[in-house]
Amino acid sequence: MACVLETPLRMSVLSEVTASSRHYVDRLFDPDPQKVLQGVIDMKNAVIGNNKQKANLIVLGAVPRLLYLLQQETSSTELRTECAVVLGSLAMGTENNVKSLLDCHIIPALLQGLLSPELKFIEACLRCLRTIFTSPVTPEELLYTDATVIPHLMALLSRSRYTQEYICQIFSHCCKLRHWHSCGFKSSPQPLLCANGPDHQTILFNHGAVQNIAHLLSSTSYKVRMQALKCFSVLAFENPQVSMTLVNVLVDGELLPQIFVKMLQRDKPIEMQLTSAKCLTYMCRAGAIQTDDNCIVLKTLPSLVRMCSKERLLEERVEGAETLAYLIETDVELQRIASITDHLIAMLSDYFKYPSSVSAITDIKRLDHDLKHAHELRQAAFKLYASLGANDEDIRKKIIETENMMDRIVNGLSESSIKVRLSAVRCLHSLSRSVQQLRTSFQDHAVWKPLMKVLQNAPDEVLVVASSTLCNLLLEFSPSKEPILESGAIELLCSLTQSENLALRVNGIWALMTLCILANIADGTTAKELIMTNDDILQKIKYYMSHSNAKLQLAAMFCISNLIWNEEEGSQERQDKLRDIGIVDILHKLSQSSDPNLCDKAKTALQQYLA
Repeated sequence: MACVLETPLRMSVLSEVTASSRHYVDRLFDPDPQKVLQGVIDMKNAVIGNNKQKANLIVLGAVPRLLYLLQQETSSTELRTECAVVLGSLAMGTENNVKSLLDCHIIPALLQGLLSPELKFIEACLRCLRTIFTSPVTPEELLYTDATVIPHLMALLSRSRYTQEYICQIFSHCCKLRHWHSCGFKSSPQPLLCANGPDHQTILFNHGAVQNIAHLLSSTSYKVRMQALKCFSVLAFENPQVSMTLVNVLVDGELLPQIFVKMLQRDKPIEMQLTSAKCLTYMCRAGAIQTDDNCIVLKTLPSLVRMCSKERLLEERVEGAETLAYLIETDVELQRIASITDHLIAMLSDYFKYPSSVSAITDIKRLDHDLKHAHELRQAAFKLYASLGANDEDIRKKIIETENMMDRIVNGLSESSIKVRLSAVRCLHSLSRSVQQLRTSFQDHAVWKPLMKVLQNAPDEVLVVASSTLCNLLLEFSPSKEPILESGAIELLCSLTQSENLALRVNGIWALMTLCILANIADGTTAKELIMTNDDILQKIKYYMSHSNAKLQLAAMFCISNLIWNEEEGSQERQDKLRDIGIVDILHKLSQSSDPNLCDKAKTALQQYLA
């Protein structure tokens, strides 16, 4: 691939290329090494803060020449270092600049440069690598292509505070996770990863990342301490092995969790407080710290609630709320404590009013930034509400009674941002576990309407939560049930049972099972007729009866039981058809199952045939 900008941009830039830009590149080819060095230094000064000049030089072919000079052993250390500095400056421009540098294979060249004995050159190469790897367009896998790179970087950690800062920053940006975690929260480390081989956390851990980075937390350099802390947060996330190791690591006679707690103190920079809270949160969720430990209940949780205050910057409020949502997601007691800490539930309502007309923001750039990112606040608030209301009925009631809450959820379900829609659905799902709210608030606001809209052509991650919520809205005591059915829910659920996604299939089957149990849907037989006249669905139910997933088997058994129940009209015809497709044979097998629920259901169903 050519080492230049994308074509449309290239043409517009070329028309503005000046003679002076050409002059900079021409000087790189001078036979006098001293003139080449001066040319690179002048180029460095010309591109600082000047994106147009950076683009011009890339278009004119400066990058291949700089990389050539950087890799030549005959080049002086000073020249090689200055080349790395200029390349780093070019990388600080636009994402297109970074793409152009990647097309020129800059990463292998810089990694090769790390083998040099010259520290200043190594630091310049690392600084440039740091800039490139922190760009969203750079594939993290490029750090792991050569198996010798990670151990060499570990060895370089001891060379200087700059190598420590840059290498830790590279590690924290290039440590991706193998899977999404169950709740779907993305609280700083990014999801997704390489399909094959060990994940990045494992590679770094196996090469001694914990031991090599731990002592950096006592560095005299704030930047080094901060980057080491960020490294530990991405290493510990959803990783019991790393988390269990961190709990027992000593630095200057102190255990790491104690060091993290000290970094939570209010006199520390907010960035440090937040990242320390993440480390403790991830260690707790990975099972290395108990949820009732004082460092969680009295330190981490209150610190994260404090980050949700409207005095904090937008990104701090977002990060604080998302991390807190993850911390309390599965623990009822932490949910209760959080709900009564600093009026958190009411505090989160401010996330939907930002920026207000009386906003204290006087910095126009900051205001412009926050207006573009205000949706992230709404997303974070929905996530935290979802975690808060996951189990406790009183907390759900408080959330729903927050001003305009149901309207906000309804609006959230229709937002353009997929992340806000997903978080709004999660919040709705959490609140839909309440029988009282299903009968009142959900009906008053007709939340099923936007929910049904969300279910049309949504990504699987949204469909799974939205269909679970739909299952709750279809329960017998829910007034939303009939209007939902009239709007095409049965057809939608039938389509879910044919999904390749297991969670979607389970939701579809469970919802259809619920519908079969209900006595009066339309004329009383609509759902049963729909299922009995749809051979695909019947084959799916038969398939699920023999599935390895016991929940799916049980769901399918419920369907069969309700279809063949003798007291129901048309049961004889349904029994005959189901016998013809082999259902009775499967029932006999299931009556011998080691699962007591399945065994019992199968025997009950067989009795309907004998009656």
